Amino acid sequence: MKQARVPTDAEFKRVMAVVAQTKHAGRNRMAFMLSYLAGLRVGEIASLKVGDVIDGDGDAREQLRLSAEVTKGGHARVVFLSERLRKEIRRYRQDKGFSVIAVADPLLVTQKRTAFSANTLCQLMGQLYRQAGLEGATSHSGRRWFITRLAHSQAVSAKVIMELAGHRNLSTTQRYIDVRDDLKRAAVELL
Repeated sequence: MKQARVPTDAEFKRVMAVVAQTKHAGRNRMAFMLSYLAGLRVGEIASLKVGDVIDGDGDAREQLRLSAEVTKGGHARVVFLSERLRKEIRRYRQDKGFSVIAVADPLLVTQKRTAFSANTLCQLMGQLYRQAGLEGATSHSGRRWFITRLAHSQAVSAKVIMELAGHRNLSTTQRYIDVRDDLKRAAVELL
């Protein structure tokens, strides 16, 4: 099975430019940012409630908890949210005007004002990638980008990446890591 394409920085910017032109730009951007900046699977993103990412004071949480029911492996996990992602969540909250009362509402809703299914969100992301001209990119591309970026950082251990990805085996995590010529060139320049 062919793996999802891992966009370059320029391609990511192109996708975000396409997203910005959509009718539901804020919602669509939030879906992509949760994929790219937290490494969440599309089913995990679709299952999120407002209260999962926004605390009782109305601010973005520092971490979210995924229950075993929504994760692929059936193992609950804690997802740490970077300051960059927390800024995106605050921006989305402000645009949507979420209140503390709406904590049980879906974070992302369809045009019909219902929660996304994993399949529907997957189709939406695929459509936006195609509009941006990124053949081979799927709803899993952001997750692969997240894991690849962490793997190519000298400061992050393989065990930490595995835990952040929610994998039980390091070999699973390694399959997500994309290696391109520019990364190999940069690696040998470290010597």
